[in-house]
Amino acid sequence: MQTLLLILGGYLLGSLPFGYWVVRGFKHVDIRTVGSGNIGATNVWRTYGRWYGLPVVLLDVLKGFVPAFVATHQVGHLAGVLAGGAAMLGHARPIFLRFAKGGKMVATCGGVFLGVAPVVAVAGMALWIIVFLVFRYASVASIVASLSLAPVAIGLGEPWPVWAFGLVAGIAVLVLHRANLKRLFRGQEHRFKLRRRDRSLPVGG
Repeated sequence: MQTLLLILGGYLLGSLPFGYWVVRGFKHVDIRTVGSGNIGATNVWRTYGRWYGLPVVLLDVLKGFVPAFVATHQVGHLAGVLAGGAAMLGHARPIFLRFAKGGKMVATCGGVFLGVAPVVAVAGMALWIIVFLVFRYASVASIVASLSLAPVAIGLGEPWPVWAFGLVAGIAVLVLHRANLKRLFRGQEHRFKLRRRDRSLPVGG
C-alpha cells in the first residue's frame, strides 16, 4: 500500500507542468504554441532564454528526485524507480494538462537517478554536458546520456531495479526523440545557442 501511494504521489508530482506554468505566468504565452511546442526546459530555454529555462530545468529535476529519493529510503530501490518512473510518466502525460503531450522526461529522469543512484546520475549528467558541448544538439546529448544509464549502473554494481529502470528510461527517451532524430538525419535539427536568445526557432527538443 505504501508503495502504491508513493507511485501515485510520484505521478502527481511529475504532472506539475512547470515549463507551461512559468511561461504562462511571466510571459502570458502558452509554451505549446511557440518553438518546438514542447513544455520541457529545452524549449523554454531556447525560446525565452536561460533565466526562464534554468528554473524549469531545476524544477523538472526536482520533481523526479523527490519521489524517487523518498521511496528509495522508505521502501527500497524497486519502489524508488517505480515512483520515479511514475513521475516521468506524469511529465510526459500530465494530469494537470488533461493528459496532453508533455515533456520528453530527460531532466526528470536525471532527477530520478539522483534519488536512487546519485553516482549514475552524475555520470549521465557529465556525459550529457560533454556531448552537448561537442555537438551542440540537446537532443543528441539527451539520447546518449539516457542510453548510458543502464551500462553505467551495471558497471557500478547497482541493484537490478536501477539498471533495469535505466534500460527502460533510455529506450523511452530515445522513442520520445524520434522526431529529433529524423530532423538530424535531414540536417534540420537545431544547434543550441547559449549566448543569444532567439524566439523564432521552429524546431527543438
